[in-house]
Amino acid sequence: MTITWQFIAECLRHELADYGGLLHLFEHQQRSLFERDPQAVMTVGATIEGQARSIAVCRLRREQAVADFAEQNQRPRNSTLRALLPLIEADARPLLEALIDEVNSLLHRVRRVSRHNHTLLTKAIDVHQEVLQQLRPNAFTKTYSPAGMVSVTSPESASTLVATG
Repeated sequence: MTITWQFIAECLRHELADYGGLLHLFEHQQRSLFERDPQAVMTVGATIEGQARSIAVCRLRREQAVADFAEQNQRPRNSTLRALLPLIEADARPLLEALIDEVNSLLHRVRRVSRHNHTLLTKAIDVHQEVLQQLRPNAFTKTYSPAGMVSVTSPESASTLVATG
């Protein structure tokens, strides 16, 4: 199959759309965290995982297309798309450059929002554990790993309520 710049541009557009969708999902997850809606956080989390898998497939497809295009043009398969731009007709280069820049920009935004959400989730879990420890202090044990990390464990598998009467 002959790989054209149009096919590569289409791959970049799909990747761009997928990253945009992932960014939207992270923003939804963040709103759910602020609204204290654990069910929505869990649901969006599962959707985020699916979107991340879709992005991985899309990215692999684009990388394969670029590698095949490079090989068609007697360049190393590991050449970057930017390095291959001189091989593409001059009228198409600005489009591809814009798509590359936009994908990179969205990728950085997704990473930043992902780190922020991870921090929010970590803090929420920490607060939850602290509240549980205050309610049932004897039910938790703190241990330290050789690296100095703290782990909180509960000897009980699950809490139970006993009704009498």
